[in-house]
Parts: sequence; C-alpha cells; structure tokens
Amino acid sequence: MSVENKSTLYTNATILTLNPTREIILNGSILVTGSLITAIGKTSSLSSSLDLPANIETISLHGRIILPGLINTHSHLAQSLLRGLAEDLPLHSWLCDAIWPLEASYDADDGYVAARLTIAEMLKSGTTCFLESMLTHRSGFENVVRAVADEVKGKLVKFEESNRKLNITDPRDKDVESMSISSMLEAHTKHHNSYNGRLHVWAAAGTPRGSPLSSHLSIGEACREHDIGLTMHCAEAPKDLAIYRDSYDCTPMEFCQAAKLTGPKTVLAHMVHLDLATDLPILAATGTTVAHNPNSNLKLASGIAKVPEMLGASVNVSLGTDGAPCGNTYDMFREMHLAGILHKGVNLNARLICAEEALEMATINGARALGLEKKIGSLEVGKKADFVVVDPGGLHAAPFDEGQVLGGGVSPVTAVVYSCTGKDVEMVVVDGEVLVRGGKLVRVDEEEILVAARKSIGEIRERSGIKAVNRKAWKYV
Repeated sequence: MSVENKSTLYTNATILTLNPTREIILNGSILVTGSLITAIGKTSSLSSSLDLPANIETISLHGRIILPGLINTHSHLAQSLLRGLAEDLPLHSWLCDAIWPLEASYDADDGYVAARLTIAEMLKSGTTCFLESMLTHRSGFENVVRAVADEVKGKLVKFEESNRKLNITDPRDKDVESMSISSMLEAHTKHHNSYNGRLHVWAAAGTPRGSPLSSHLSIGEACREHDIGLTMHCAEAPKDLAIYRDSYDCTPMEFCQAAKLTGPKTVLAHMVHLDLATDLPILAATGTTVAHNPNSNLKLASGIAKVPEMLGASVNVSLGTDGAPCGNTYDMFREMHLAGILHKGVNLNARLICAEEALEMATINGARALGLEKKIGSLEVGKKADFVVVDPGGLHAAPFDEGQVLGGGVSPVTAVVYSCTGKDVEMVVVDGEVLVRGGKLVRVDEEEILVAARKSIGEIRERSGIKAVNRKAWKYV
C-alpha cells in the first residue's frame, strides 16, 4: 500500500480538537489516510459507521490525550548549541557580549548540527511546526534547509544592527551583504513550498535600533510585492520604546505601519514595551500577530507583554520559545504553562489567560499567525494529520481520569497546560507520518545528534573566546 493511501485509525483517546466549537471528544478516534484526517469522532460510532479496509493499522491510545501539533512562532534554530552560555544577563549585554560573538563564530556544518538538535528537541516535545525568526548567515541557510523537512522557517533579511550612539555592536555585520533582500528573494524562489509544501521561506527583519526606516520599508515593500511572510523582533527590551521615540519619533507599531511591516502575514515577536493606546488599535486593524515569549522575557528581564489587553483588543497572540540561550528549552508545554499563570500573578487576577486560551495560543492561533489555519492548528476532517499524543498517567498529572471528566473531574485541557511537559509526549504525527513513538525519535539517531552538538560548541567557544561564566565563583573539584 502506498504512503498516500495508507490508513491508520487512532482509537480510545481524549481528543482536544480545537475546532470552531472547541469540541473535546471523550473516548474518541481519528482516522488518518495518507497525510490527512479523514474522519474524527467517538470511537463507538466511528468504528461502526466507516467501511474500514481489512488491513488498516489500528493504534489504541487508551488513557492518552490527543491535541493538535504545537506551533512555535518564535524560535532560533542555530541557538540550541549556545544553551547555558549567556546566563543572568540583560538583553543588550546578552546580545553584544555573548550571543552575537558566538553566532559570528559558526563555521562549516555548525548550523546544520544546531538545526538538527533543535528540531529533534522540538519534535520530541510536541512541536510540529515552527517559525525561525532570525537565521544568520554564519548558520548557513543551505545547512539548515538540509535539516528541515517538516517545519516552517524564515530567511534572515538584516541591515546593520551596530549603533555606536546606543553602544550596540553586532559582529555579525561582517556578513551583512549575505543577508540582503536579493538573497532572501533568491532563497524564496529556490526553497519556498519545498518538501511537499512543508517548508515555507519568510523574511526576518532585524530589530530597528537606529537603522534608517527606509531600510525596513524596502523589506516591507518586497514582502508585499512577492507575498512573502515576515517576522521581526519588536519592542522587546525596556530601552526599545525609547529608541523608537528618540530615533524615529513614533511608537513601535507606528514604525511598523510606516515601513509596511504590518499585516496578516506578519509575526512580531515579544512586543513587551508598547504604547498601548496607539499600538493596540494598529495591531488589531492590520491583523498583525504577536508572538508571546513569556519564558525568554522573564529570564532576560525584558518585562511582561500586555497579553490580556492584546486579546481584549482582538489581536491574534501566538506562543514561541525563543532560543535556548534565553529560555533553555524549546518545550512549548513550558510556554503554555507560563502564559497561563504569569498574567494572573502580575495583574492580581486569577481569571486572566485560562488554560484553554494558552492552548489556543500554542495551536490554532499559531496556525493563523502563519496563514495555515485551514491546514493545521486544529483536528478536523480535511486538515493535515499533525497531532501529539500525551500520556497524563504520571503522578504529576494525577488524578486526571477521562472517565470522571463529565462528572466534574479534572479537565484534560488543565492537565495538558498546567501539569504536563514535553517529557509526557508519547507520540508525534506530522503529515500522517509517525515521527516520535514511545517518546523516541523514529528517523534519527539521538546519540549521533548529541555527539555532533558537543563537538561543534567546543570549537565555537574556542573561535569566539566566549565561555560560560561562574558568577558566584562556586568551586569545581
């Protein structure tokens, strides 16, 4: 039987569909034919109503929870190698003194090694689609394409970040000619919609920190002319709002609007320091998405984005992990958990951002951000078979029991968002293919990935001279 015609029936699970009516199917089944969901419903009714082929594969998932594949709308593939090397630093020092010099020292296959590590980690923790937010030239665009077959990624378009007045120096500027609009358009022509339509090429613009508005306008115009999606870090650090006001005499969203960077195919990451009165109406009116990164924003002391206000203004808010040096993992379960509790605490309001809203941000809102809401983000007939199977049977999620849900027991959404982590992912299906089974990657050798990563980062540290700092002078013996 060909892959296109292969059918698999996943049965006896709790299914969080995220469909328009937000149905949760208890003891449900999903029929997958080829890469698509062809039937979904109660196991009892589905089995009796369908004319299933005799040789169909049936997988019982009793006690498990199925949810749509998680969508990471702000990630850095190349940075997994830098995990733990820039701890306890504010954003600008973190960038200038550690991350940028390290990234400028990538060579040969380092970008490929990093991308494989990141993708492996994301798959194992339930991410089936991601947006790469700033792929630097030294990472090697072709290197990263080699590692990507199932996800969405971005091509960096960058203008000089260095600004002596602001004491910001980026050693990656030596490669600025390789990160031009023409190189982005070339990459888009060559790679967009490759891997059976699973790889999309977007533009990734550098943060405006004194560079001419006209430079960003040229990016915006090119993306609109060629119908290319665009992502950009925006208003992340406490100093950024002042930079917009002092350098451009406008708010962050006024800048983005003037540079034609807004729209339904734009994802702006962080968005912590906004002029809410001016910026929220522009976000809502233009259909621009905000990628919320609670873990990174907290660790870098960037602040807390006004997500409740954004949702209240009907802004589409998705979730992202950012990179390993500022979040330490690419686990979207951690981001959901933080998004579901952070805003309650800072606003002294326990009703803000419930578990259901956090799950929406990680699934259907992410799909909408990427213009893929008709294909992924929810479990519905005709959509891609991208889903995650979670085992909530451990002590940390007890006493969740599907049989008690209707009687007032623990909600499966609550169990997923507040109790589970990426380590509870048992199976991941992408485009109908099982890529993680029993918590293990099916296609790749995890040990090989680990060995290559350790070798690469040792060489990068030597070339850059950047090493982890023992700030408390604890002694190694």
